[in-house]
Amino acid sequence: MATSSYLRHFSRLSSSFQLPTRAFATQNDRVEKFLNTRHLRLQNGEKSPLLFTPQEYERRLTNLRSLMKEKNIGAAVFTSIHNIAYFSNYVYCSMGRPYALVVTQDSQTSVSALVDGGQPWRRTYGENIVYTDWKKDNYIHAIKEVVGDMKENIGVEMDHMNMLTHKKLSTAIPTASIIDISQETGEQRMIKSDEEIEITKIGAAAADIGGEVCKANIREGVEEWEIGREVVNAMTEYMAKTLDDRAEIMDAWAWIQSGSINSDGCHNPMTRRKIKKGDIIMLNCFPESMQGYYNALERVFFCDHVDDASLKVWEANCAVHKRGLELIKPGVKCSEIADELNEMLVEMDMIEYRTFGYGHSFGIISHYYGREPGLELREDVHTVIQPGMVLSMEPMLWIPEGQPGAGGYREHDCLVVHHDGSVENVTKFPFGPEHNIVK
Repeated sequence: MATSSYLRHFSRLSSSFQLPTRAFATQNDRVEKFLNTRHLRLQNGEKSPLLFTPQEYERRLTNLRSLMKEKNIGAAVFTSIHNIAYFSNYVYCSMGRPYALVVTQDSQTSVSALVDGGQPWRRTYGENIVYTDWKKDNYIHAIKEVVGDMKENIGVEMDHMNMLTHKKLSTAIPTASIIDISQETGEQRMIKSDEEIEITKIGAAAADIGGEVCKANIREGVEEWEIGREVVNAMTEYMAKTLDDRAEIMDAWAWIQSGSINSDGCHNPMTRRKIKKGDIIMLNCFPESMQGYYNALERVFFCDHVDDASLKVWEANCAVHKRGLELIKPGVKCSEIADELNEMLVEMDMIEYRTFGYGHSFGIISHYYGREPGLELREDVHTVIQPGMVLSMEPMLWIPEGQPGAGGYREHDCLVVHHDGSVENVTKFPFGPEHNIVK
């Protein structure tokens, strides 16, 4: 952009940002003033609707502030998409730039880049400060503007904040000690409110629609990506209509993995491979147009017919899946579920074909952010299942190429442990050979 264009642009921005005005002696003064603007308060338009009620965000912030008091934390500085979204509703798009949410005892302020304009303020439950690109470390400067020169601790996510940002923040606020609160905030996110459970059900319904569309589009000669496109379109349309304007139309995606090679991994991208008769087809569909909230459906299909070796593996995995669904209930440890399902696979002589844990927590997660690692159905996780938790059951068996029944077999349901202790499977799309051999 030419200098004169920059100046005209900045002149328009100045009034919006409520910057101090003065008579500029020269164009160079104006350029210097422009480039010395390190951060701004930009409130463009009106606040957007939130995914949840203000009372829900206050509930989360109250729990966080209680934790902060216990640990003598004057400010929590979150840098991950999942915690920023959880406490403020705002889901950032990094594109190589850092973002933050600064929570004190009396305020919460998102920190965003000027490239995003006023959208972060509109979507934040709280305030927003914008940093510019004109000087290095304007991001840190903006955080310090909110935090100040405090002597209390600063709470951060050590599992997300990189070493360089940690060093710069320590240098900018040398009077404070930086401590980790990632585990505690992850534990807080594990217990869902009734409002979160409502969103979980919307996501599960969208995933069920994705399963129906996938099944309807399986036929010989169709390419994987073509099926995936139809699945994504159907889920997105459902969520857009159901959520109205509470949530931005964000990511929904599907992976259609066909044949023994393409289906061997859970997260294998789609290809142009054409479906053949007798193929195993793995569906992974993930509706996520819910301000960061996620759901999923995974199902095995076969095109036209299934051979005996594949059927044996498929039925074995379905048996483990059914038993796993029965085991999820309050008071049971994650490790106990994993141990019992392992015993089933040993009896079937298939334990060597298991590939990962049997399930995980739901909430604000996706393929590029988020996780609640304290709630995973694995042998080394001893978390006790409690009311308010939402988690999956998703066993997988993988038979390597060249062996009878080669391919990856996965089924995936989402279960809600309600606050009264009852357990509801909110995934309704059926699984197993009696339903998913597509003629």
